[in-house]
Amino acid sequence: MTLAKKKAMTAYVFLAFPLVFFVGVRFGPMLYAMIRSLTDWSLLRKTNQFIGFDNFKAVLTDPVFLKSLGNTLRYAIVGAPIVIALSLGIALLLNRIIHARGLFRLIYILPYITPMVAVSWVWRWMYQTPPMGILNAMFSALGLPAVEFLISPDQALYSILAVNIWVELGYCTTVFLAGIQTIPMDCVEAAKIDGASERQIFVRIILPLLMPITLFLMIMQGIQFLRIFTPIYNMSSQAMGGPLDSTKSAALYIYQMAFTKFEMGRASAASLVLFAIIMVVTLLQLRIFDKKANNQE
Repeated sequence: MTLAKKKAMTAYVFLAFPLVFFVGVRFGPMLYAMIRSLTDWSLLRKTNQFIGFDNFKAVLTDPVFLKSLGNTLRYAIVGAPIVIALSLGIALLLNRIIHARGLFRLIYILPYITPMVAVSWVWRWMYQTPPMGILNAMFSALGLPAVEFLISPDQALYSILAVNIWVELGYCTTVFLAGIQTIPMDCVEAAKIDGASERQIFVRIILPLLMPITLFLMIMQGIQFLRIFTPIYNMSSQAMGGPLDSTKSAALYIYQMAFTKFEMGRASAASLVLFAIIMVVTLLQLRIFDKKANNQE
């Protein structure tokens, strides 16, 4: 074997170990869930018979699951674009700061590196009704009426969504800031000399160069919001996704179906439906951004 082939063989050997682990941890359980979704497997019954697509029919006709899917899509459609837009704006502002830039980065990244369970419970306390909730106490001091937040079917979803947006801002801001700092300043300076305004520089130079990073973050945030679970579980009353299932996500529905009702077959079917939705949304995002990139070229 030549030296190049020996190096390639060594690389393949080292890559094989994490690949086997990934296949075993990711694809193994997924295949197992596919098989179990076609059976009437329940932890409360000894039966484990093949029933075809009955679990999928039951799940897709369950109004609670359909409502949780609608809530999940609302989390993603509202949350992901807001996170991307706000984090890009914050990153542009942070890039202009000369002094204490590291301190501001730390401030924005702290919510992201804090355990989500702790964040959820702190915000749940802040959202409480008077006199416990700090936000309503502030509103009361200003002479404003109290806000229901987590106990209102109309406000609970957006109250939880606001917390998740606040948490994800740190990660996206850090990635955008790193991308902005890789943009050649020669291009920006040349555009300024030619008389380009700040808006033109942003639209014609910065945004196109940040397109790969934006695509990556949109996909990651879309997946993150589509599988949202922890803040809903910890902030809703008795972890039920209420009030009136107004905050319940598909991931929480799957958890309750599997570990509260012990219907593992239906939970497997619901998880595969969620997986299919995430895959379709991701592929659509890739196609849309590819078209935009081709048009810019």
